[in-house]
Amino acid sequence: MDLIIILQAGVATGTVLLFATIGEIFAERAGILNLGLEGMMLIGAMAAMKTVVATGNPWLGVLVAMLVAGLLSQIHALITIQFQADQVVSGLALTFLGAGLSLVFGEGLSKAGAMSLLPRYTVPLLSRMPVLGPILFIDQSVMVYLGYALIPLSWYYINRTRPGLHLRAIGEFPAAADVLGINVYALRYFYVFIGGLLAGLAGATISLAVSPGWFSELTTSGQGWIAIGLVIFAQWNPIRAAFGSYIFGALRRLILDIQGPAMLLGLANPFYYNPYLGFFLQMIPYAFTIAVLIIGSREALRKRFGSPAALGIPFIRGERGI
Repeated sequence: MDLIIILQAGVATGTVLLFATIGEIFAERAGILNLGLEGMMLIGAMAAMKTVVATGNPWLGVLVAMLVAGLLSQIHALITIQFQADQVVSGLALTFLGAGLSLVFGEGLSKAGAMSLLPRYTVPLLSRMPVLGPILFIDQSVMVYLGYALIPLSWYYINRTRPGLHLRAIGEFPAAADVLGINVYALRYFYVFIGGLLAGLAGATISLAVSPGWFSELTTSGQGWIAIGLVIFAQWNPIRAAFGSYIFGALRRLILDIQGPAMLLGLANPFYYNPYLGFFLQMIPYAFTIAVLIIGSREALRKRFGSPAALGIPFIRGERGI
């Protein structure tokens, strides 16, 4: 197996996780836990592909995917912000809703045939760098380069700007932010919407760049759940999220390359040399989800991992506390 090829493909796959993870970081920094990433990514992938089949314009497909997922996220925002419902239950329901809608409206998409895809580029000078050049800058989708730009921009926004200060305030101590005149409710709606937009962008990246021309309930393959776990791994930091996303993307590609030779040999079990490896890998997204629920329910663990203090706690104006 060529390590450069694996890492290059891992960056492309990791970009999907990067968009979803950073979107979730924005939502959770605002105090809203959204476990509906998988559903929003799936409906984004469907909307992007369906738009391209109808119009032939991949950029329009990306835009539609982002808007559809963003609008879907507002259902979760309404339920958890306006009606103070349990954020875990609402997020899980959003996943089922997004998955159901995407399968209904995306029926037959895999038989649509060839379609326009997002362009790929090689950066002339940077691609000549030893080791990193071929991995990061040769024949990568435009979405990969967009991901590179999003990492420092999102970090700078959160940590070095006044709106970023407001974002951190409503996730740490919304009552104090409200006293200072910050509209906690409006900002929480806004950042949940941003999370939805980026989840839709992640879905569009799958269907128009990473795995084009194929759509089913397995399109996202649990990547939304992995992204939720990566938020904890990153400690709500976009730069750490980038490392986690690209590493996990490379691991996913490595597993595909391990499967390939076994299948070519006609082996019934693609993980012939270690039959337990496949079960372990399939378990990872759900293990991440369980970790999220445990950390989200235990205040001591939340503080240890650096979680926003008000994450998952409804804000009611006039009440004391967070």
